[in-house]
Amino acid sequence: MLPRQRSTLRAKLRIAVISPSVSRRRGTERAVAELITRLVASHNCEVHLYAHEVEDIDVVPFGKSVSGSATHPIWHRVPRIPGPHLLQFLFWMTYNHLWRSRDRWLRGIRFDAVFSPGVNALDADVILVHAVFHRLRELQKSRRLSGVHELHRSLYYSLVCLLEGAVYRQSSLRLAAVSKHTAAQLRHYFGSKDIVVIPNGVDLSYFSASNRLALRADARRNLNYSSTDVVVLLVGNDFHTKGLPTLLNSLSLCRNLPLRLCVVGSDASFDGVKRITDMSLRDRVTFAPESTDILPFYAAADIYVAPSREDSFNLPALEAMACGVPVVVSAHAGITEYVRHGVDCLVLRNPEDPHELAETLRLFVNDPSMAAKFGANSPTTASTLSWDRHAESVYRLLNCPSSSASPQS
Repeated sequence: MLPRQRSTLRAKLRIAVISPSVSRRRGTERAVAELITRLVASHNCEVHLYAHEVEDIDVVPFGKSVSGSATHPIWHRVPRIPGPHLLQFLFWMTYNHLWRSRDRWLRGIRFDAVFSPGVNALDADVILVHAVFHRLRELQKSRRLSGVHELHRSLYYSLVCLLEGAVYRQSSLRLAAVSKHTAAQLRHYFGSKDIVVIPNGVDLSYFSASNRLALRADARRNLNYSSTDVVVLLVGNDFHTKGLPTLLNSLSLCRNLPLRLCVVGSDASFDGVKRITDMSLRDRVTFAPESTDILPFYAAADIYVAPSREDSFNLPALEAMACGVPVVVSAHAGITEYVRHGVDCLVLRNPEDPHELAETLRLFVNDPSMAAKFGANSPTTASTLSWDRHAESVYRLLNCPSSSASPQS
């Protein structure tokens, strides 16, 4: 089935990319943005993007370009309905299929491959998995749920799990994962075989130690941090899974240290203000909304901490390392396959233990030379993972028969 028969009159690989949103605000959406721009610019692909919304990248709205000659991804805008995310997702699955069917039968657009980051289509040829919802649902069930937002998330996870079971077991599907950690989960839950591992990358021209240092003074001033504050940064959504409760508990164990926590992201089910008020941490913790311009937060930070209970990769940790920020990551994150504990970062054995994390934070504060060593070594590690390499791997997967794609897991 893959690749589909290509017209001899069209040398370009024509790809449909299915993603509800493409931007640089969140990890998966950022990965899609980096991928499709490179598929067009570096691999001469004709990329048709089916999405609700697109920002931060140059696209050509469908109808304003000549098929086969676009120098940017072609955006087919899929309508969005108002309402809760669960309902929006159901309509998204229906609408993006209808829009592609309309283009196929009424406009004669045939694709060589349909690509999806995760479960966004029942008929994808290639799926790159950024998260396994079977695992996320297990984590959610392990804690006491309360409130409308948690109930809604539980229903949404259950729906996606049903779709994962139906889609990931398809014998015709070419399946890839962003880490060996995620590939192992796909084998565990679905019996998947021949999984290609394609790690995320980082834009070293933007995320760099020199760019971070150039922004550092202004970034700390704008965020109201003093020269004596030791700023701990966490970026992400779904705060429970990202380990924010553990991080807050560890912060309360380090009240004698000048630690300040900055959390960038959003989670409607997590009442951050109430939590930090109850813990008497309001003067130590600030929350900022997700942003397309994340570099100033890395610039302001002294330590990046990610005590994730589960993380298929952890792209912000990689970006922080590229910027020369000392990093603490969870043993349950896929990025640990590419780092060296004690050389370019510290890896938490038990990310749910606030005492282990508190001791780690004390090490950084009390031993500045260790933080300096990690900050100096981490850009070299980050440089081995690039978006160009990522796009090359995806392109090979899209452009070859499944029998000739070499699994790297």
